[in-house]
Amino acid sequence: MTLVNAVPQRQGAAGPRAAELPDGCLALAELAGHVLGRPVHHVRQTQSVSEVDRGVFSRAELTGPNRAAQLAALESPGGPVLTIGGDCGVELVPIGVARFRHGPGLGVAWFDAHADLNTAESSPSGAFHGMVLRSLFGEGDPEFAAAPALEPGRAALLGTRVFDPEEQAAVARGLAVTSVDAMAGVEKLYVHVDLDVLDPAEFAGLNYPEPDGWTIERLVAELDALAGYGVVGAGITECVGTSREVEVLTPVLEAVGRLLTSR
Repeated sequence: MTLVNAVPQRQGAAGPRAAELPDGCLALAELAGHVLGRPVHHVRQTQSVSEVDRGVFSRAELTGPNRAAQLAALESPGGPVLTIGGDCGVELVPIGVARFRHGPGLGVAWFDAHADLNTAESSPSGAFHGMVLRSLFGEGDPEFAAAPALEPGRAALLGTRVFDPEEQAAVARGLAVTSVDAMAGVEKLYVHVDLDVLDPAEFAGLNYPEPDGWTIERLVAELDALAGYGVVGAGITECVGTSREVEVLTPVLEAVGRLLTSR
């Protein structure tokens, strides 16, 4: 049975709409529960913020109560987990737990307009949502670096169209790849969907919109193409849409649901 966790964290994000992420999370989670026919578990997250500390905005909140609550929610999931964010930083815990449980053969399909491969030193904003994938590879700030970490080359950037120089360098050395087929030795798969992979004309409720994104139809097709993998978990993040706006995402939730129930 799929566990749906709503994680309304906003401290990992930057941008003028970051404060809307908790409400967007709740709106999307309510729709996910309806579409998937599953109850939604609300993971309590503090909403306080703090200044940049050693290059990371709101470090104390991200490494303290928010993380502890997520870890507690994943102690005995009993099946695949769908995490509804909140900012992309909410993926640090479920992907880290999946890597621990499923071993070095875990791969990640990272649907995102941004590579999220910065470190605290290279980030232009200090926002952790731009560092989370790098942290999952065990690199960067030790308070966030995953252990065990993803194996190099076992994350595929899909729909990614914005790279900072440090992120380009990470891809150039093979830390992440740009197609699922390029991930060798993947035995289980986690699917991350930052909604900014979509074009802003397709969905208005984006925290960090970027032009030239995908249509909803394209995203659904790309998700369905992963049906041959054993998908053990998924996350959908960075929603600032209202209950009415998120309804257009129903096909995306249905596609993710198919992946989580076909393993």
